[in-house]
Amino acid sequence: MHPMGHPRNVVVVGLIFLALGVVYALGAVPLGYDIEWAGVTMLGALGIAMAVMAYVLIAGSSKD
Repeated sequence: MHPMGHPRNVVVVGLIFLALGVVYALGAVPLGYDIEWAGVTMLGALGIAMAVMAYVLIAGSSKD
């Protein structure tokens, strides 16, 4: 059996930050700002890192 009851929850955690990166990129131009690509990239990397971290923490916790 998989160590997590619902591994899709980890995907949701990562997608939240990826969605924030997309909103940040698409919302900059209509608001009159330049797109800061470093920020978009870092939000994407943060999404991946948060998903991996959530998986590791949940997989390593006891099932009590």
